[in-house]
Amino acid sequence: MRRALQKAAKSPEREYLQSRVDYYNKLQKGTTLPPDAPVLKEHTLKNKKSGSVYFYDSYEVTRHFPDHLKWLLKGGDVTTVPEHPTIVKSRPIEDDNANSILLKLNKVRHFIFVNDKIPFEKKEDLIIFRGDANGKPARIRFFEKWFGHPKCSIIDTAKHSKNPEEWKGEKMSIEEHLKYRYIMALEGVDVATNLKWVMSSNSIAVMPRPTYETWFMEGKLIPNYHYIEIKPDYSDLMERIEYYNNHIDEAKAIIKNANEYAKQFRNKKREKLLQLLVMEKYFKNTGQIF
Repeated sequence: MRRALQKAAKSPEREYLQSRVDYYNKLQKGTTLPPDAPVLKEHTLKNKKSGSVYFYDSYEVTRHFPDHLKWLLKGGDVTTVPEHPTIVKSRPIEDDNANSILLKLNKVRHFIFVNDKIPFEKKEDLIIFRGDANGKPARIRFFEKWFGHPKCSIIDTAKHSKNPEEWKGEKMSIEEHLKYRYIMALEGVDVATNLKWVMSSNSIAVMPRPTYETWFMEGKLIPNYHYIEIKPDYSDLMERIEYYNNHIDEAKAIIKNANEYAKQFRNKKREKLLQLLVMEKYFKNTGQIF
């Protein structure tokens, strides 16, 4: 680990690396953890047999650090900022979120990318969404607004949904999604899980401006440059889609920009190094290593 961190300090990419580290980890020097914060060894002994993706994804990084170091980890969909500096998968996009330190967690679900061979012009001109809308107000509002519209193919895939029966249906594979030009990326509890693979495809993500972010840095996405932005109430959806159907070059520019943005997360060696740097800054700025 030490050699990798030393190489990072001399890397031609050091400014890029540092900018991402500082985005994920906003802690200032002199930050303190509560006295009862667990040490890494305690976390390992307690969770190694649990099978949790949050444990294994974090352990892949923390195993390179001394067992006596203290930290806080909160798994699952995190939608609020913790009281103390905590490692999380997701956080609100807001100025005062420094206590939420992002790691690349639950990678198997959230970091999927595709190699899409279908050009945008040859895709079907429909808006598609398949996802769990059960108990998710923003998604329910979308269904209430657009379900049944001839330009929309939208299905609630939740197995035990309390939503209207006509909304319900089966899931669709990623490959099937790629037949369509426009794919809705709607936040559920936190982020839109499909956003990463949509932005690596030749389709376009359509969504309101995100309110949560993960390691993918959704807060850095530029509306109508990386994705098609629509209003939070979805009222301008058809107007925005019609515009890009009439301005194919602009649609293809969004795809190019989105692909380039997503590409940076596909370098596995660099991604691992970045996580080590994020954790090193966590331990340094909480006064545990120097």
